[in-house]
Amino acid sequence: MGASIRPIGPPRFAVAVHILVGLARSGCNLSSTTIADQVHSHATFMRRILARLAHAGLVEAREGRDGGYRLKLPAEQITLADVFAAIRWDGAEESGSESGSKAEESLYGEVDWNERLDVELIGIMNAMDRQMLDYLRRHTIASLV
Repeated sequence: MGASIRPIGPPRFAVAVHILVGLARSGCNLSSTTIADQVHSHATFMRRILARLAHAGLVEAREGRDGGYRLKLPAEQITLADVFAAIRWDGAEESGSESGSKAEESLYGEVDWNERLDVELIGIMNAMDRQMLDYLRRHTIASLV
């Protein structure tokens, strides 16, 4: 990425997309060293991303002389929402499991406005996540190759 281009989203998302596009372009197995060179990322950080992508079923790792990483699915079937879900580390997909119980009445019989605000913000953030994922589902790795 050039110096004038501002990174979009969390670095792990951008690195994951770069990895998948590189694998799609190559059409073959690539070693972790080759991938790290292509995406200009620290090898340890990149391997963590690859492990998440493999766990999500987007890439597969093969050991041996001809080993390396390759796409497990066709690039047309991998959406950016899949990538985002694979690399998400914050547990946000489970947010909202805490209901309005925090906004219950306090010992004094009043609703704590800070807790109520937190509940409202969780709802807003969940709606934002849903809209973002809907948008990301419209784009595939193939559309970026």
